Amino acid sequence: MNKNILIIPGDGIGQEVTTWGKQVLETIAAKYGHEFSFDEAIMGHTAIEATGNPLPDETLEKAKTADAILFGAIGHAKYDNDPSAKVRPEQGLLKIRKELGLYANLRPILLFDELLEASSLKPEILQGTDILFFRELTGDVYFGEKTRSDDNTFASDLMNYHRYEVERIARKAYDAARTRNKKLCSVDKANVLETSRLWRDVVQEIAREYPDVETEHMFIDNAAMQLVKNPKKFDVVLTANLFGDILTDEASQIAGSMGMLASASIGDGTGFFEPIHGSAHDIAGQNKANPLASILSAALMLDIAFGLQEEAKTVTEAVADTLKAGWRTGDIANAETPATHILGTNEMGAKVLECLR
Repeated sequence: MNKNILIIPGDGIGQEVTTWGKQVLETIAAKYGHEFSFDEAIMGHTAIEATGNPLPDETLEKAKTADAILFGAIGHAKYDNDPSAKVRPEQGLLKIRKELGLYANLRPILLFDELLEASSLKPEILQGTDILFFRELTGDVYFGEKTRSDDNTFASDLMNYHRYEVERIARKAYDAARTRNKKLCSVDKANVLETSRLWRDVVQEIAREYPDVETEHMFIDNAAMQLVKNPKKFDVVLTANLFGDILTDEASQIAGSMGMLASASIGDGTGFFEPIHGSAHDIAGQNKANPLASILSAALMLDIAFGLQEEAKTVTEAVADTLKAGWRTGDIANAETPATHILGTNEMGAKVLECLR
């Protein structure tokens, strides 16, 4: 197999962790006889500093011609502290999603038994959890009209959805549910929001096309509670952009750390694969970041973008073997972890490569 992969390191620790995602892909290519060629581009704060644009035209053109994209992270504290900034790193991420037609964000909550103690939840509640989130990416308040009064006393964000946006992600979620445990939970706020009432109406219609899949509807507040009370009750979770953003970050505590969770943003063309953690500028450049989410994002790329299930499984097993051997980064270590087994970004990435080879 010959594929062209674009690496967009982004900001902060994104530049450190994507190094290891790329090296894993190179190792897999050598191991299985594939040819992966790599290019690199800038986006986010890094791109603003270099060009004034969070998504330069050159980056977008490279993205459109790539077979898949491995992304790092985006953001910088200077924008968090200046809400009036007109040009922001996140604008680049929203634009590339729109330009590539990336309407579905897949976030598997993959729980390694070795990290049961790393979570703030009790191991007996967690064990056996396996959730796949489908978060809609192109609608909702992120893309609706935004206003603020001249006197700074009023602001609004328009939450909107079109029927086709709900239909297309619902079908992808139901297709995935058929390959798993045939259970789907659609999360909304239909008792309050008109957009959620449309969402529920459409999902109920699509559900009739999948009579073999058990469908449950749940309000967002209840879903947030159930996620920490009984996460094993969920299999495939389908939800809107805002709710999905919140729920998947909450679900990171099931896996023990945001540094363990990969994601895939897909549509009908080039897929975009990234860890769910942010740019974490407070630890950037200190060799402290957990590279496993980027490595697992590379595994998702192999599986979803290229259909290489065996290769993807090999990467996931290498991560599992590394954890079974007792190696940890600081975010997933606990009081029982020997100091000699707490590794930096580069050392942890090297351990995974050892297992792969």
